[in-house]
Amino acid sequence: MPSAGSYLVKLITFHPDADAEITEAALYYEVHKPGLGSDFLGEVERGLDLISANPEGSQRIARRVRSKPLWRFPYNLIYAVYPDRIRIVACAHQKRRPFYWRSRLKDKDEREGPIG
Repeated sequence: MPSAGSYLVKLITFHPDADAEITEAALYYEVHKPGLGSDFLGEVERGLDLISANPEGSQRIARRVRSKPLWRFPYNLIYAVYPDRIRIVACAHQKRRPFYWRSRLKDKDEREGPIG
């Protein structure tokens, strides 16, 4: 059992497509303005730190799935919370193709399950 003042941190894993989306967005921003790609990656890291510190703290959008908006960029980190880990399923642009990432979830119940 953890001692007072300590906490358990869950392993964060990435769906391969989510990893590719992060890289693609960072490259896009870097081409448009040098340094902006690095800023984007910094915001992703900040979002991951917040998710790690409080996995249940972001808006729930499906049974196990939550959405963490990035502060300076129009993207959300979409992630599923499991007992042993957190799985980043997508780095989704806020204005494009809503819910395209659902097929990346482990099973149908997670994709379509009610929030309650």
